Amino acid sequence: MQRYSLVYTKTTKQTPGDEQSKNAQLLIKAGFINKEMAGVYAYLLFGHKTLLKIIQIIREEMNKLNANEVLLGSLQNPQTWVASKRWGDSVIDVWFKTKLANGTQIGLANTHEEPLTKIMSEYVNSYKDLPCYLYQFQTKFRNELRAKSGIMRTREFIMKDLYSFSKNQEELDTFYEKVKQAYINIFNKVGLGEKTYVTFASGGAFSKFSHEFQTISEAGEDIIYIDHQKNIAINKEVYTDEILNDLGVKKSELKEYKAIEVGNIFKLGTKYAKAFGLNYTDKKGKVKNVVMGSYGIGPGRLMGTIVETFNDERGIIWPNSVAPYNVHFITLDKKHNKQAEEIINKIEKAGFEVLWDETESTAGEKFANADLIGCPIRILLSEKSIKSGGLECKPRNSQKSDIIKEADIISYLTKTLNL
Repeated sequence: MQRYSLVYTKTTKQTPGDEQSKNAQLLIKAGFINKEMAGVYAYLLFGHKTLLKIIQIIREEMNKLNANEVLLGSLQNPQTWVASKRWGDSVIDVWFKTKLANGTQIGLANTHEEPLTKIMSEYVNSYKDLPCYLYQFQTKFRNELRAKSGIMRTREFIMKDLYSFSKNQEELDTFYEKVKQAYINIFNKVGLGEKTYVTFASGGAFSKFSHEFQTISEAGEDIIYIDHQKNIAINKEVYTDEILNDLGVKKSELKEYKAIEVGNIFKLGTKYAKAFGLNYTDKKGKVKNVVMGSYGIGPGRLMGTIVETFNDERGIIWPNSVAPYNVHFITLDKKHNKQAEEIINKIEKAGFEVLWDETESTAGEKFANADLIGCPIRILLSEKSIKSGGLECKPRNSQKSDIIKEADIISYLTKTLNL
């Protein structure tokens, strides 16, 4: 259990004056994050717990794809990027660049196609080495012109980037569809599935289309159009008569929404393989280029999107899968602490995480804190609840509370949290 009295951060009633986004306002007020400067946030106890749960959900889906987890460096050698002609500021305009003590120029990582392709050129030789898939959770740096969307658009952030290395286009296409489904699984598990759409977007120089995963939200920076009957979504950047005709949709059947991009997947073709000599010898002894794909999700951006989606006038409403704790347990009198510890131990033994507010704050302050922090279930042990027959239990997303017998608390939590 986590005693609230031992949490070094506390909630605040003050809304940060320099924050425009709902996610940053609520996360700062609830003690999840701390703003270090524009576009840079520290994840505190609650925020770090939630971030790690999101990361684990993503990791499990990546592992189901038989992808290998790695961790590349953040300091980038310019020569690696010169090979693909992407070092210049006109190509990637968000580079953070600096110099070593000896004057050598370096960059801070903003993506990893080039470094990983270079690494793989040392390990891939034969068709027997393919396909292979590598992913990482790694800190990226981007010199964003605007950083006003809280943790959804920052200058320093963790990115899950997955890269696929295939023998041919068909093999890439097959894996691409598997990743698409894995992403759908991720958004379902974090509670965003009903509002998130696989969206057709520009494929750039690599293919006709890429796919974004867009969550409908008034906080979004993107505009998408959705045909709900056909379940087709299109980014405004590719919203042309030609594209609509290709997809078999009509403007009259599309609805416009603001949305947050929470993930994207790209077919990269052979561009990077050619730049770094990433080749393999096929069964007939012919040398061929490896065909690549790139697939990204920002866990912090996803966390911010969850907050933008699930909140009310009192605070955050976390989906159980990513909540810092399943239960926010409250006692109002020290004389109930021994009984509370016994109940909490029982709850935790059943697999639930508990935040226990045993501070000397007033009942009103404790209830307000619980609503702001947003754990799925609030349990109150008080003189009144005991006289009523047990524990007062209230889901965060409900106005109604129930008295649950102590003996029935595990079955209540299991049923209410859909476990």
